[in-house]
Amino acid sequence: MILACRQLHKAYGIDVILEKITFHIEEREKAAIVGVNGAGKTTLFKVLTGEISADGGEFYLKKDASLGYLAQNIQIDSDRTIYEEMLSVFEKIIQTETNLRELENEMGNLSGQALAEKMEDYATLQHYFEQNDGYSYQSRLRGVLKGLGFADNDFNRPMNQLSGGQKTRVHLAKLLLSKPDILLLDEPTNHLDIAAIEWLEDFLRSYPGAVLIISHDRYFLDRIVTKVIEIENKKSTVYNGNYSFFWQQKEINREMQQKAYEMQQKEIKHQEDVIRTLRSFNREKSIKRAESREKALGKLERVDRPDALPNQMRLTLTPFLTSGNDVLHAEELSKSYGGQRIFRNVSFDVKRSDKVAIIGPNGVGKSTLFRMLLKEVPTDSGLIRFGTNVFIGYYDQEQAKLDETKTIFEEIADTYPTLTQGQIRNMLAAFVFTGDDVFKPISALSGGEKGRVSLAKIMLSKANLLMLDEPTNHLDMFSKEVLESALNRYEGTVIYISHDRYFINKTAEKILELTPDGVILYNGNYDYYLEKKAERARNEAEKAAQHPEKSVAAAQPVSDTKNDWLKQKEQQAAERRLANRIAKLEKAIEETEAAIAQADEDMAACGTDYGKANEIYAEKTKLEERLEALFAEWEELNS
Repeated sequence: MILACRQLHKAYGIDVILEKITFHIEEREKAAIVGVNGAGKTTLFKVLTGEISADGGEFYLKKDASLGYLAQNIQIDSDRTIYEEMLSVFEKIIQTETNLRELENEMGNLSGQALAEKMEDYATLQHYFEQNDGYSYQSRLRGVLKGLGFADNDFNRPMNQLSGGQKTRVHLAKLLLSKPDILLLDEPTNHLDIAAIEWLEDFLRSYPGAVLIISHDRYFLDRIVTKVIEIENKKSTVYNGNYSFFWQQKEINREMQQKAYEMQQKEIKHQEDVIRTLRSFNREKSIKRAESREKALGKLERVDRPDALPNQMRLTLTPFLTSGNDVLHAEELSKSYGGQRIFRNVSFDVKRSDKVAIIGPNGVGKSTLFRMLLKEVPTDSGLIRFGTNVFIGYYDQEQAKLDETKTIFEEIADTYPTLTQGQIRNMLAAFVFTGDDVFKPISALSGGEKGRVSLAKIMLSKANLLMLDEPTNHLDMFSKEVLESALNRYEGTVIYISHDRYFINKTAEKILELTPDGVILYNGNYDYYLEKKAERARNEAEKAAQHPEKSVAAAQPVSDTKNDWLKQKEQQAAERRLANRIAKLEKAIEETEAAIAQADEDMAACGTDYGKANEIYAEKTKLEERLEALFAEWEELNS
């Protein structure tokens, strides 16, 4: 066990944030902290890191265990470049490497006892250098930066010129490379595209330490964690499984507790009726019996009533007007900025009632494509045609169209003056605004709450085509469930951009993968997309293995993109040559590292035979130069 909490309590004045928080984390275990926005998850992390103190309970961290913490908003004010900032993780290794080079220069001019002493120092430093992967730290540094979405030309960018999200990614990269015994990650997938999130999943699954994660990314949690700690109504409940198991078990537990509560309440009522009846007899024996029953009832361990879930109305939303069957036709769209091509050959069709997700890495132009469809950005070429009776409702990430001076109710009522109070309340209830909540000012709402108001406004409009840009950003897990339910029951057409794979999996019927050279259409949800991508990769690998002398064009999923087969063949051949060269380099690196290690052993075994030691040392120097050259070529090929 590396970390444990028992009955942790935290309050600010009379406002209790956490109470009865109890759980433990084993070494190498991957666990999640979940709960609605405002449940106290980040407060718990601040207690665990010592940023704030608990008001009660116990907290244990294994002696000498190192802890790394990723907060949501990182501020790194530095003149250093990204690469220089990352090198700070390896200060000890870099200093050791410098010391080794200095010792090598000194040993070339020594002999006898002086050389023997230096050789002992050298062996100690060399052991530390090898134990801490000194030969590969630059390769690991580049690999982590690229995995988190930084390109080679980003490495020399100054830290003080980065956005907040980019600084957070740099800090995450530093944490991953520093390898603390336990990682505390607060929303680590924020600011990452799907490719970077998948890379992070693979990294964390094989991470040798423990990991504790706060995240609203349900797909991410499903693939990593084996334990979920839910904070609800200030208390914690532990579920031994991934997120999907937690959600199913939570419903089962709630039903069981509700039944147990109802049965006990029925029994309590029966006993109270019996006691009243016995007392009504007004006899000494009956009164004693009543008192005996009252004592037993007083000692009864009461079953708590399950905490009430927020109301979730299931509402089927019918657009004001039905569109024609052909909703959108896009043909050969292209876009460039300043001579830099963003994408080209983008062609697709959207039919009535389609639920379409647009996915792709950051920078591929998803939001640009949206703005082109909305005629906010001109096309460089191509055709956009909307069908008959198509009315668009657009949701952006910033909810810029909300009036901060109004209440929620006023925002809806002023936008749609013909709606009755009952109609407005019903719609707001569908998005979890009930009772006096509808009179909250917009200015006092969280990002997730503003998002729900914006979605309610869009769905009340006459729009029959919803275009949503990252609609799940800022939403907690419960709010995402509400949105998923609303979209699945929506009878109009939906096109959205999202990095939320769980959300895509639950709502998408088609996926458009945007690439610089067009779009690829997958007729299914995210699991289907992954299955087809894997199938395509297997087919390509099998064909390459069967015909290594030929370059066989990979089978494309159904797509509207025009394919240049000759170019594809050339590209595949180049990729195979690259893969073969990388494999040969990795084998050579492994052999050279083994030879260097053997040289160290041979030098240690030389004793006072300094002539022999100098020969081995000279050979080792050549091996190290070769290793540096191999690593340099390997890095260049992997860039």
